[in-house]
Amino acid sequence: MAGGGRKLLGLVGAPGAGKSTLAAALLQAVGTDRAQVVPMDGFHLANVELQRLGRAARKGAPDTFDSAGYVALLQRLREQRPDGDVVYAPEFRREIEEPIAGAIAVLPSTQLVITEGNYLLHDVGPWAGAAAMLDEVWYVDIDDAVREDRLVRRHQQFGRSAEEARAWVESTDAPNARLIAATRVRAHHLLPWS
Repeated sequence: MAGGGRKLLGLVGAPGAGKSTLAAALLQAVGTDRAQVVPMDGFHLANVELQRLGRAARKGAPDTFDSAGYVALLQRLREQRPDGDVVYAPEFRREIEEPIAGAIAVLPSTQLVITEGNYLLHDVGPWAGAAAMLDEVWYVDIDDAVREDRLVRRHQQFGRSAEEARAWVESTDAPNARLIAATRVRAHHLLPWS
């Protein structure tokens, strides 16, 4: 990541791997005056659109995001100049399970943009353009049992019963995790995480 100019760092991994935690730690280490986190989760399709498309039960799968919009944002962040305008990005709010437009401001002076998400290395559809926008992609690797336990707790924290949370992890998060794990060979670095 050496050299001048803005850098875009991608953190990829399965749901519950700790990507957001790592991104927050990196932001704190680098400083908010030099870095900004822009999560991929802001590009979740709205729940009403997922219902219309019949995809609500698979929320979190690759086709439940605005992947073209995410790649377009990465392009804008790549092209943003120090004398340019602020670029705004959406943010996903777990407490309402919806994205909020324009919630994250990336200043022209930002030297490091950290983006984290599941499909940064996915090579199908618009997702295939994401990796090319990033200077490096780090795969966050964690034991599946630990990761799934975290997911069950997260789903319970946001309103699901223990049974509903386990069922969601098995039916939705686990297939997505397998798909994401298959992309790890394309990462620049593999980070064991706990």
